[in-house]
This record gives sequence, structure tokens and C-alpha cells, in this order.
Amino acid sequence: MRNIKQPGAPVAERIQWVEARGRAFSFTLQAGLPLLEAVRRGFAAEGFASGVLSFGHGTLGPFAYVMPALSKTGQNAAFYSDTYRPMGVTRTRLGSMTLGMRDGAPFFHCHGLWTEADDKTSGGHMMPDETVVAEPFAVEAFGIDGAMFTADPDPETNFKLFGPVAAASNGARTTTRAFALRLRPNQDFAGCLEQFCRTRGISRAKIHGGVGSTIGARFAHGGVTEPFATELAITAGTIAPGGSSGALEAVLEVALIDYTGGIAEGRLIRGDNPVLMTMELVLEVLG
Repeated sequence: MRNIKQPGAPVAERIQWVEARGRAFSFTLQAGLPLLEAVRRGFAAEGFASGVLSFGHGTLGPFAYVMPALSKTGQNAAFYSDTYRPMGVTRTRLGSMTLGMRDGAPFFHCHGLWTEADDKTSGGHMMPDETVVAEPFAVEAFGIDGAMFTADPDPETNFKLFGPVAAASNGARTTTRAFALRLRPNQDFAGCLEQFCRTRGISRAKIHGGVGSTIGARFAHGGVTEPFATELAITAGTIAPGGSSGALEAVLEVALIDYTGGIAEGRLIRGDNPVLMTMELVLEVLG
């Protein structure tokens, strides 16, 4: 399997996880607010401080983002481009976000694809402090209670990355058992989730959110992304019995952009899509 050497030593626990309670809900982002504040308010109104969300068509402006890029210093296995600030209104096509805390304040990690005002199609990593909601748009969210995504230094990748940590209950109304996860580098995305569920006797689960990177990508439709550095959003995902054996199979629909600007979408092949830096998501336990 493809493997990218990271600057630091791998830690023994390859999945960072916290069991929590959660609930799915939807809300509309308020125009004129910074995207981070609009999201924070939507979660707070339901009693949550952390969780994940997904969205389709929306409008942002002002807007700022970075794309994946090669590392110029060698201090990371890959890095970010300079910041792009397209003029006018940018129209999103899809995206996925993790909401949590960084340096004691709300923060998000968000990847998506969009079309800029000049009809340029692009994607990447949205900048929380420079992105504003231009027009109201709806999002699908999943709040977690008893866990919090928190950005902490990660010696393995030499980045400050979101990972779940245990948190006191906010008393939010919840409906289901959930796990907040962060997958560490150089392990197969699907296989990692399948093993996690098998170990805990989970027979069915739904993925909510999903922000991270893979080492290139191999798709079920035959498509291949060769450039190794990507920014990826999960658009749909389940873990359930599959095939004639009934063994657990993770079905992962994703969209990504690579460091050359190549965009790809589709279902990932199981067993051949290792994580590059991180993968954050929430598993809702269905069985």
C-alpha cells in the first residue's frame, strides 16, 4: 500500500477516538456572518459546541482558501499553497466540515469544491477567519455531546490537527450512540473503519462529516488520482455487512482536489486508499 514518510514517529494508537452521544439536525447559515460564527450559532442553538456538517450549494464572499501543496521546507510531508482570495461571490458545490476548538476558541476544518465568480472550478481548505456567508444556505449537521474536536500539536505530522477528546456533557438532547474519530496516517481508510467497528461489535454505522486527506486516490469507477497530496471531503459513507460473506464493508463516497488542481469524485476502493495526514469524522451507530 502507498506510504508517505512523516517527519515524526508514528504513535501506537492509529485511531484517536472518543465515544459520545449525538444527534443529526439541519439549520440555515445566516448571511453576513463569518462562516465560523454562522456555524457556531447553528450548533449552539441545538446545545452543541462540536460536531460535523455537510453542505451542497451555498454562497460565500468574501472567501479565502488554500490548496494542498508540496512542502517547501521539508518540515512536513506536504503543506498548503499560498492563500487564494477570489473576487465576488463563490458558489459551493459540496463540502464537509469539522467544528471544534483551537487555542481556546471555536474553529473549523473544512474542505469542499466550488465555482468562483469568474467560473473557475476549484476546491481545497477554507480559511475560517476570512470566509463570510453571502446568502443564507442550508447545512446538514451532527452534534456530539461528551466529546470535542480539539486542535493539538501532532508530532507525527508536525501539524496542529483536530482530534477528539473527552468533554463534559453540555446536556444537549441526543438520540444515538456515536464515535468521534481521527484516523492517523498511512493506514487504509476503509479497512481502518471496518476494523474499528468489528472490534466494538458495531454492525452498521453511518458516517457524518468527514474531512481529511488521502495519498492520492483509487476509485471504484476506475479513476486514479496520482498526485499524493489531496484535500478530501466525504460526501456519503456507511459501514455495513456486504458481499456474499456478510463481512463489514465501508462504502466511502468522496470528492477531492490534489496539489496540481486536479478534481476527482466517486467511491473509493477498499484496501487501496491510505490516509495522508488525517481523517476526521463521526460514526453514528445504527446497529
